[in-house]
Amino acid sequence: MINEVSAQPAVDQQGAGIGQGCTAEQRVTRTLLGYGIVAGPFYVLVSLTQAALREGFDLTRHPWSLLANGPTGWIHITNLILTGLMVTAAAIGYHRALRGGIGRRWVPVLLAIFGISLIGVGVFRADPMDGFSVGTPAGPPVSPTLSALLHLAFGGIGFLAMIGATFILARRLRSEGRHRRAVASIVTGVAFLAAFVGIASGSGSPAVNLAFTAAVLLVWGWLSSTSRSFYRKLA
Repeated sequence: MINEVSAQPAVDQQGAGIGQGCTAEQRVTRTLLGYGIVAGPFYVLVSLTQAALREGFDLTRHPWSLLANGPTGWIHITNLILTGLMVTAAAIGYHRALRGGIGRRWVPVLLAIFGISLIGVGVFRADPMDGFSVGTPAGPPVSPTLSALLHLAFGGIGFLAMIGATFILARRLRSEGRHRRAVASIVTGVAFLAAFVGIASGSGSPAVNLAFTAAVLLVWGWLSSTSRSFYRKLA
């Protein structure tokens, strides 16, 4: 009996330790930020798996958005929409986590715009081009469809919003003394901007396509890492 009584406080202490310093509101915020951690890896894994399996797809020639075409294009469309929903949820998490200070308003707004743009990019497909899907003539489409134009519009708005978010958040991180993360945020924004300008030029060269792919991987890594840092601050 004595052992049973003495053991009870230990159990209570362990139970209290599990949720120590984390309120219900913080748990909701962490869950929302968690979507920012997993959105990028989810999108990249699904996209690269498709790129490896789809006949005729070439990472040096074809942007990932072309994966939305063909019989299994619905997989990439679903990938874009789910990723967009996750980024939008993460934007709400940033709104809850950034209490005052630089970027409190605009970082969540810009991330939400990026998330919504991904949904738009998924809904409005790019036209088949340059041999993909299989059977498509080489080169760009002669006359872009309305869907392709809306795809480009949503993509452009989303890319610019994400670039803006990296620069604004860099200012906040610097003001908090988190200089390494601030530099990483600026580098990500500059690299993504340069890659966006390159792909928008329409050159379609392997170097430009691969540079854009690298920039996409970088920006998703930035979002995942930054979301994780705010997630951990709420622990």
